[in-house]
Amino acid sequence: MFPMVATVEEFRTARDLLEAEAARIRPAPEELEVGTMLEVPALLFQLPGLLAEADFISVGTNDLMQFLFAADRGTPELADRYDTLSAPVLELIERLVMACQEAGVALSVCGEAAGRPLDALAFAACGVCTLSMSGNAILPVKAVLVEADLNALRPVLRELRRAGAAGGSIREPLAAWAREHNLPV
Repeated sequence: MFPMVATVEEFRTARDLLEAEAARIRPAPEELEVGTMLEVPALLFQLPGLLAEADFISVGTNDLMQFLFAADRGTPELADRYDTLSAPVLELIERLVMACQEAGVALSVCGEAAGRPLDALAFAACGVCTLSMSGNAILPVKAVLVEADLNALRPVLRELRRAGAAGGSIREPLAAWAREHNLPV
């Protein structure tokens, strides 16, 4: 998996170098799956080309969100600007899920957001099946996902996104829905 890829050509060049090196190894690998982190927004506008080349994509929420919102996640003055549970981000995730499914390319979400139970719940409701997180986040995320009725959440999430289409966070109404359904968020 290659990080910080900005163009399909960069991905292709990196993949070609990796495959050339893999061919020199004895015994050569029987199979090599090659993918990229999706962290640079420019790559979103090249998605058809990327999906034709990559075996998998992993959305790097930390960097992608920082670049999308032009906000360093560590700067307190900009903290309100940066939220993975905003309508535009969830729209982006859902579109990525659909595009990857159509292309037969595996999609995962990683980063701090994937390890937060409420965020993981929203990503799962958008169709993300693979989340990568630190070990200490697994049990809290699993506890929410095991109990959640994603089919019941999907129309609620769509409505919350529609209501928050101006870019605002839907974190609080989503958390309220989760509490109403006794989910441990």
